[in-house]
Amino acid sequence: MSKVYIAGRIPKAAEATLRQVELDVDVYDGEQLIDPQTLRSHVADADYLITPLSTPVDAATLAHAPKLKLIANFGVGTSNIDVQAALDRGIAVTNTPDVSAVATAESTVGLIVSLAHRIVEGDQLMRTRGFNGWAPLFFLGHELQGKTLGIVGLGQIGREVAKRLHAFDMPIVYYQRHRLPVEQEVQYGARYVSFDELLTQADVVSLHLTNNATTRHMIGAAEFKKMKPSALFINAARGQIVDEAALVNALTAHEIAGAALDVYEHEPAVEPALKRMANVILTPHLGNATVEARNAMAAIVTNNVLAAESGRPLCHLVTGVQGID
Repeated sequence: MSKVYIAGRIPKAAEATLRQVELDVDVYDGEQLIDPQTLRSHVADADYLITPLSTPVDAATLAHAPKLKLIANFGVGTSNIDVQAALDRGIAVTNTPDVSAVATAESTVGLIVSLAHRIVEGDQLMRTRGFNGWAPLFFLGHELQGKTLGIVGLGQIGREVAKRLHAFDMPIVYYQRHRLPVEQEVQYGARYVSFDELLTQADVVSLHLTNNATTRHMIGAAEFKKMKPSALFINAARGQIVDEAALVNALTAHEIAGAALDVYEHEPAVEPALKRMANVILTPHLGNATVEARNAMAAIVTNNVLAAESGRPLCHLVTGVQGID
């Protein structure tokens, strides 16, 4: 009987589906993230590994898994996996793209609106000292209408963000390595610009790209200095894309007006200085944390295990390092 090891809790329906076909299913049920030693001991006799995005699967772990045929990553990215080491061992790697784009886009829009209108600040105020009543100049934020949105990486998530904020009457500029066809730019109301132009023009800068050698610390001290002092910075992509120390310095020096982060450079750790800033919103990697998205992701990893077991083609195979679209 083939063994599936699931390195973190996933929707119960997915587990049930795997058990129905008489696979040996073992699930890590701990409250904390699985540690490397526990993972290595359980993959030693596993044929298939389903692992959350938060769990590193490095070459040393793979060396303990001689039977492993598939790593089905429960997440859009694969930065937690040594993909090349897996491919060298003949282990297929899959991920779960597409199905979480809407959830992540909606979450991103929520961060942008909340930051611009100081909603989180207002909530904290009302839970502490309260306020004296409505006043014309009290607690002012900014409207998004007419403000320029700069999207770095107009892939699936970036396009869903553009679609929604185009309806807010926000002019949209975008940057990535490859320009979209003109008809798609028209559809999303987006104009292609250079990276420097985006940084200098945008009132809101939102990141939507993968973490790899070419994007790590893509946003650092030099980039923050190019932004408007009134700019809002949003990262719901990957924490390593941003030099977090440089972000703290930029906020402290008022080089930008505020930031909203759903991901962190040293996740799950958060730079302590960010926690003390009223003009910063911090959320715990909630981008695609919806019932709908997680159920769809669970269906993908489950179906890929079943496909591998029966010799059918896999969906969403990862073949190498991804970059900016």
